[in-house]
Amino acid sequence: MRFPNQRLAQLFAMLQNETLPQDELAQRLSVSTRTVRADIAALNMLLTPHGAQFTLSRGNGYQLKIDDPARYQSLQTQQSPALARGPRTSQERIHYLLARFLTSAFSLKLEDLADEWFVSRATLQNDMADVREHLLRYHLTLETRPRHGMKLFGGEMAIRACLTDLLWTLAQQEPSHPLIVSTTLNTEVSQRLQSLLPDIFSHCQIRLTDEGELFLRLYCAVAVRRIREGYPLSECVAEEVDEKVRHAAHEIAELLQQLADKPLSEPEVSWLKVHIAARQVQEIAPSAINADDEEALVRYILNFINTQYNYNLLNDKQLHADLLTHIKTMITRVRYQIMIPNPLLENIKQHYPMAWDMTLAAISSWGKYTPYTISENEIGFLVLHIGVGLERSYNIGYQRQPQVLLVCDAGNAMVRMIEAVLARKYPQIEIARTLTLRDYEARDSIVEDFVISTARIGEKDKPVIMIAPFPTDYQLEQIGKLVLVDRTRPWMLDKYFDASHFRIVEGEIDQQTLFKTLCDQLHEEGFVDAAFLDSVIEREAIVSTLLGDGIALPHALGLLAKKTVVIRYSRHRGLPGVTKRRTLFFYSPSAKVNMKRRWPSTIFSSLSCANAP
Repeated sequence: MRFPNQRLAQLFAMLQNETLPQDELAQRLSVSTRTVRADIAALNMLLTPHGAQFTLSRGNGYQLKIDDPARYQSLQTQQSPALARGPRTSQERIHYLLARFLTSAFSLKLEDLADEWFVSRATLQNDMADVREHLLRYHLTLETRPRHGMKLFGGEMAIRACLTDLLWTLAQQEPSHPLIVSTTLNTEVSQRLQSLLPDIFSHCQIRLTDEGELFLRLYCAVAVRRIREGYPLSECVAEEVDEKVRHAAHEIAELLQQLADKPLSEPEVSWLKVHIAARQVQEIAPSAINADDEEALVRYILNFINTQYNYNLLNDKQLHADLLTHIKTMITRVRYQIMIPNPLLENIKQHYPMAWDMTLAAISSWGKYTPYTISENEIGFLVLHIGVGLERSYNIGYQRQPQVLLVCDAGNAMVRMIEAVLARKYPQIEIARTLTLRDYEARDSIVEDFVISTARIGEKDKPVIMIAPFPTDYQLEQIGKLVLVDRTRPWMLDKYFDASHFRIVEGEIDQQTLFKTLCDQLHEEGFVDAAFLDSVIEREAIVSTLLGDGIALPHALGLLAKKTVVIRYSRHRGLPGVTKRRTLFFYSPSAKVNMKRRWPSTIFSSLSCANAP
């Protein structure tokens, strides 16, 4: 089905698998809510022949209602409209131009491309400035030959890196982008790599993020195409890698050799080792990493921040371990000029401005003593670690509340950043575990209270909230519905109240005996010291704490308790000398017959103590 404009296609994709209110849709599409309502009406007109409609559910938002599953399934199996058209926007034209120049063995004329994509030559000429700038980052150049057109020149490793980065960026935005599934890569090769590579990594015990695995899969597909076309690598590198990485690289090389139907050279295997080593997830324990350079850089950064900005993060073991695991692979990347995209760089600068300044200053100072050049993308990942460390060390109030399972398809830095965002917004959340998408799908059940995921996943008897790496207000509100509404009250009751602190007094008792009984219990449980009883008696002698209606609230003169707690004693006949009575209702969950029992009673003592803030 063709949509009249791109916004309708985006709106249809958003609402296919989740329910969203019009405010959230308007924010994502950068339009007004009135435009959203008009677009929904237009979509419903298009979907009516296919047995589906978007309906508004009050309090939830727009959701897809399928009246005829057979007709709707036929719509789903139709060819994507993106596959049948050329680039429309300037950004799309830049992507298509890059892909053409990177994969063409001959010179290309803008006139031919303009005719193919139904645009003017002047339009493509304007886009060429951005194309040249992008290629220059990889030390690639375009040379113009009279009557032949333009041809790309540069190293084979740079061409592969540029093409892989381009496809990886497009895959993050749209996994079924035509440049990935039909134009640039062989579909059969991509499918075989997708099914076989995870088994190789699992067999060799190599941990990768979902993004890292996707990048390696795209690189292997690009390598197969280039080898088939007669462009093997000739630059050999000598990188010391783990035995597991070496074993995985040789297994992948055998697979690529079968797919390309050509023998692989030693440089191909060497670069596979480098790419795997640069993207594998290291163990969190720093004792497993024996690299003096990485340890020295971590100490240098933390000492620089402590000296120049007076923020002491040297004792943060979690930050030290996270930086160590990240910097080890980062050094491998910068040593061989392997560029890794950072799509959240601008958001990182916006959300962590102070951490950005600190990290940038530390890296710039360290750069005087090293031949490596660290890009802004790499600095951005370091900023996430530093920013989270600052929040962890200089913000208090973390409370244990609901157990949450985090499913994140990004790296360790992104996980720490999401944890910091959740802790800042909902400090009572505790991240019990963090899993990749593949690990989550492999589990049969979930023991945590609910799941927060950065990718679309299915529910496993527990609610699932999908969020962006930098969650929107709507997404945080959805998390809040599970955190605050469902669990805040039981948590507060458990914190300040206990079943052993609720008693009914039988028989005769005077005020002094009651105070001594209560204070002795608090003293035995470690809430107060021996001086608390005298303070309560002194406070009661000054002015009675009887509040009326048979309720008294005795307490100490000062904040003498070690922890806030409430004890409630009640007596049916009241305390001698207190004649005012009141009828109260008591609800007991253990009383199965008479759930609402009427007791003529007087709550004559509710002793409470509060600790200092």
